[in-house]
Amino acid sequence: MNQLVAPGIETYAEAHSIAESAVCRALREETHRTMEHPQMMVGPLEGAFLKMMIRLIGARRVLEVGMFTGYSALCFAEALPADGTVVTCEIDEGSAELARRYFSRSQDGPKISVRMGPALDTMRDLTGPFDLVFIDADKPNYVRYYRRALDLVAPGGVILVDNVLWNGDVLKQPAPDEKTAAIQELNRTVAADPRVSAVLLPIRDGVLVVKPK
Repeated sequence: MNQLVAPGIETYAEAHSIAESAVCRALREETHRTMEHPQMMVGPLEGAFLKMMIRLIGARRVLEVGMFTGYSALCFAEALPADGTVVTCEIDEGSAELARRYFSRSQDGPKISVRMGPALDTMRDLTGPFDLVFIDADKPNYVRYYRRALDLVAPGGVILVDNVLWNGDVLKQPAPDEKTAAIQELNRTVAADPRVSAVLLPIRDGVLVVKPK
C-alpha cells in the first residue's frame, strides 16, 4: 500500500492519539511477520480513530464486514462498554484462527462474535440495529455492503468504509481494474445518496464516514 500521508506525519499523529494496547501491538507485529498481505490490517492511527468513533456516538453494538486478523475488531471491543458487542464477518479460516488467538488473550475478547462465511450471506441473516457498521472486505461488493448496512444501522448510527482512496487509484480515469472501479462506484453512490451525509477522510488509505439523516 502506498503511503498517502508522509510517514513522519503519521508517526506524529499516532503518538498524539489514543494509545495502542499491548495485545493490539502484539497482534499487529505477528500479522506483519506471518501474513502474506499484512497491509490489509488497519494501523494504530486508524485503530485510534475507530475507538474514538465508538466513544463519540456511544456505541454498544458494532458490525464489522471483513475481519482479517482481528486488529480492528479488538480496537472496537476495547472501546465498547462492558455490555458491548462486535459481530465480525470473515471468510478466511487462517486469518480467523490468528484473530481468535488474540481475542482469547484480551479481556475484551468475549465481546467479539466471529461469523464465518460470505459477508453478504451473514448480513442478510442479521437483525439490526447496529450503532456502527465498519466495511472493510472485498471491494467488488462494496456497494452491496453499503446498501445492506443502511438497513442495519441504528438511527443516529454511523457507517464507516475503509480503503476508499485505494492507494490514490480512485483518481485514475478510466479505472485501471475492477476493485478500483468498485470503490469509485461506492464513493459516487454515497455522495449522491440523499438519505445520508458523508465525509471522506485521508486517514491511512481513506475512510468514508457516513451518517444517515
